[in-house]
Amino acid sequence: MATNVIATRLPEVKIIEPKVFGDARGYFFESFNARDFANDTGFTGEFVQDNHSRSVKGVLRGLHYQIQHPQGKLVRVVSGEVFDVVVDIRRSSPNFGKWEGVYLSADNKRQLWVPPGFAHGFYVTSESAEFLYKTTDYWYPEFERSLLWSDAALGIEWSLDGQPQVAAKDAAGRPLADAEVFA
Repeated sequence: MATNVIATRLPEVKIIEPKVFGDARGYFFESFNARDFANDTGFTGEFVQDNHSRSVKGVLRGLHYQIQHPQGKLVRVVSGEVFDVVVDIRRSSPNFGKWEGVYLSADNKRQLWVPPGFAHGFYVTSESAEFLYKTTDYWYPEFERSLLWSDAALGIEWSLDGQPQVAAKDAAGRPLADAEVFA
């Protein structure tokens, strides 16, 4: 296996560390292999869209999900660092309302598998960060929802350095108690 898979407090969410081959010239690693990914996560579907964002320090994006056409996401950072957060919003799950946070950076090369049924967001801790993610379904803006990133009931321990910069849709996110969630 070319990767190391690390369990999280949310059993379906996985940290994936690629095996990096480096020398004085630089490094190489396989950032995605469908066969290994299926073995590591149990996910056998396909990815249909790749997204790339750049954000400056202090930007918080999320917590996003699609209530219909839910997306699984394989996320990673190729420049800078973020604190990445996932929240289980499946009402039938024993982990409903629980969260996991992981630092992803260009240096650690970690990836995070966020299955459908979870809200996702990140906070930029470096001067800027470039964030890449593969999705298992297309973006449907009419089904996109935002869970309130600062909902006290979630108790997310963001590593904030001052008040974060958020989009209007994220500032207007709904607390978990009032949010549309999965069955």
